[in-house]
Amino acid sequence: MKHQSLEQLLKAVGDPVHMLRHSQIGAYVYPVVPTEFSNWRTEQQAWRESAVLFDQSHHMAEITISGPDALALCSRATINGFANFTPGKAKQMIPVTPDGFVIGDGILFHLEENELLFVGRAPTVNWLQYQAETGGYNVRVTRDDRSPSQPNGRAVTRRHFRYQVQGPRAARVLEKLNGGPLPEIRFFNFDWINIAGHRVRALRHGMAGEPGLEVFGPYELRDEIRAAILEAGKEAGIVAVGSRTYASNTLESGWIPSPLPAVYTGEALRSYREWLPANGYEGTGSLGGSFVSSRIEDYYLTPFELGYGSFIKFDRDFIGREALEKRVRDGNAHRRKVTFEWNGEDLGRILSSLPDRDNEPCKFFDLPIANYASSSYDVVKQGDRTVGFSMFTGYSHNERCGLSLGVLDADIEIGTELTLVWGEENGGTSKPTVERHRQCDVRVRVAPAPYSRDARNSYHAGWRTRQS
Repeated sequence: MKHQSLEQLLKAVGDPVHMLRHSQIGAYVYPVVPTEFSNWRTEQQAWRESAVLFDQSHHMAEITISGPDALALCSRATINGFANFTPGKAKQMIPVTPDGFVIGDGILFHLEENELLFVGRAPTVNWLQYQAETGGYNVRVTRDDRSPSQPNGRAVTRRHFRYQVQGPRAARVLEKLNGGPLPEIRFFNFDWINIAGHRVRALRHGMAGEPGLEVFGPYELRDEIRAAILEAGKEAGIVAVGSRTYASNTLESGWIPSPLPAVYTGEALRSYREWLPANGYEGTGSLGGSFVSSRIEDYYLTPFELGYGSFIKFDRDFIGREALEKRVRDGNAHRRKVTFEWNGEDLGRILSSLPDRDNEPCKFFDLPIANYASSSYDVVKQGDRTVGFSMFTGYSHNERCGLSLGVLDADIEIGTELTLVWGEENGGTSKPTVERHRQCDVRVRVAPAPYSRDARNSYHAGWRTRQS
């Protein structure tokens, strides 16, 4: 029987954890953009030393919300405050469930009066579209899903191109493109600049701990704009970054991209699950890692744990407000976002297990990104006590070490050495991305998030949990 909704699918399978841990969706792909233009080591190094061009045109979904109630819808659907949120401003937007658990996140642009654009992964786009269709708002929506992981030779089109020019020489490149000094654009604000005779919007943003702008405009201009950026950046040593490398920038800058959307349980979300398709992100996504629980709720995370506590504004009603207020009143010691710095010898032992013909190898550690599921949860222990999760793992050539982003109990101090369990139980689940392997322990040192000193020192206070 073909299930039409996520709710029907969950009733049929009975155990959402087992369903997600054995999902057959395969690897999460950053589509269309070539994996590497040079090599991932050189591409990583360039965002620290010169300038890079990130192509973000294909891996994110978009939804435009237009109409008199557009702002009211977004204000109701997310934890963020909207005071003084006027055209020309953007914000990292985080919706939560009625129980206060994170659904996803992404960037919300206030394009014009009564017109907002959200860019991010599918769970948040789904949530916004559901609110628009069921909440009684006077709005209309235009949705543009991410490019297909396997185009199979078919042409790919999007509404917008989206490029980032980042790095210590980015301003030089952008001024040359603009034909003169750039407008003064404050952090997470956007304005117009000129590229190749076209006016395009430019957001002050940062993905790798370095200054730069994110430019976007009509997709039909993509090739012309890209060529102009690369030509203007030749003198600055600009490097085009491939999709294989792109995902690794967050290891240094501290954003956890893909927590599990907390929508699989709860009576208050039943109608939402009935609205969601069975074959969508929530029904086909995958869970990976050494943390195994029979309760799907044990994979849910709060905004506090992901570093979004400062974004919560209790200045109006929003979905999840009561639950988050209770957490604040109770004064619970929340887990916090950190970076786990992998011990080099232990990472080397994992890599060297591959040619060992006498023993089962450790779980493959792919470079520069080692994640093998939509959402990753690896156990981090202090002795026999589980004190956190590693949730996004890879390797930084800039830092010459393996890094994981994750969440950790509040009483564990920066600098503490802990143990991360790498690999899955019983030789691995049946996900297509999992080969037969053995689990192994990895020593990790607790470090700040963002890990990159440049990111910690330059990001706007409160964004991505700037720490000292």
